[in-house]
Amino acid sequence: MKGRFYVVGGAVRDALLGLPASDRDWVVVGSTPEELVAAGFRPVGRDFPVFLHPETGEEVALARTERKSAPGYHGFSFHADPSVTLEEDLRRRDLTINAIARAEDGSLVDPWGGQRDIQARVFRHVSEAFVEDPVRLLRLARLAARFTDFTVAPETEALLERLVADGEVDALVPERVWQELSRGLMEARPSRMIELLRRCGALARLMPELDRLWGVPQPPEHHPEVDTGAHMLLVLDMAARLQAPLAVRWACLTHDLGKGQTPAELLPRHIGHEVRSATLARAAGERWRVPNPCRELAEVVAREHGNVHRSGEFGAAAVVRLLERCDAFRRPQRFAELLLACECDARGRTGFEDSPYPQRARLTELFEAARGVDTAAVAAAAAERGAKGPQIAAAIQLARADAVGARL
Repeated sequence: MKGRFYVVGGAVRDALLGLPASDRDWVVVGSTPEELVAAGFRPVGRDFPVFLHPETGEEVALARTERKSAPGYHGFSFHADPSVTLEEDLRRRDLTINAIARAEDGSLVDPWGGQRDIQARVFRHVSEAFVEDPVRLLRLARLAARFTDFTVAPETEALLERLVADGEVDALVPERVWQELSRGLMEARPSRMIELLRRCGALARLMPELDRLWGVPQPPEHHPEVDTGAHMLLVLDMAARLQAPLAVRWACLTHDLGKGQTPAELLPRHIGHEVRSATLARAAGERWRVPNPCRELAEVVAREHGNVHRSGEFGAAAVVRLLERCDAFRRPQRFAELLLACECDARGRTGFEDSPYPQRARLTELFEAARGVDTAAVAAAAAERGAKGPQIAAAIQLARADAVGARL
């Protein structure tokens, strides 16, 4: 076939940065859908012509241009035919560092200065069309969390603010927000994603309960960073440092949301913020259709993190009640994630980054002691004594407390 094939996007960018190879996306110039199908490519695109390579399974798209036709990231019409040039296709991309193409002979086509911006470690938009797609704001925030030595060009930051002011961010659908947000949370410095979203005003539209944390004080003897928003960013980056899974990172993001609603007369102590935080975490999870494991962990972390921090003062009975509230006996893996989130919270404070967190090891050990109780035997013995329902549950709770007390 007569079309010319180029690798484009992230694979070219990452190779120039010396990073491991990522999935390759291809664009073909000077061809038609009919020619690709005749060559064995399988069509999969619904909105514009995308095909799967018959041997590698990699995506191949016809070079195309696009025009804004409605609000949101779905509001585009596309034009693809053999007359569309590679430069025109690259011009519709978001950032210069993603608008570099590599020909089959290895030569680079870089009409928009992507290599220059890679050297300078700058995120820069390709054209004013950047403001037509609100997903680009989310993607840039995610890339900021991944490429921690890059900065955003001032003129690009101004376009981010325009995206918010024009209401394009409000047209984002929950699934796409979560897709980009979850990927950003798993990067090396997720705090940079949140900071960028806040700076351009997008955070106030997407998660106003999170945006409200900035400027809210905390007791300086416990939080040298004082500001609740600053604390949350430290907690989030600690989760990345400890290589926490996604559910833990989402819980770290939402664990203190209730502090943004603390009445002025209760500042800076935030009495009762845990219940408010759990309610707000649940609402945020529902709004963005966060997967259930992430939602459920976030709620229990928000509700119980203060008790976990104070658990060194608990006796055996109080420890067992904490384990039961956390549903640890039915959900041991989630309980382990809860303890990891609490360690991130404790160490996500200025000057405490390398401090030990004995509560995690202690509660893990006490949980194992309580879990070792033969509850079936305890229940059978209680039933023989005539116990029923709540009395049997109380006998099991007492046996677990005895096991925890023996370990203490």
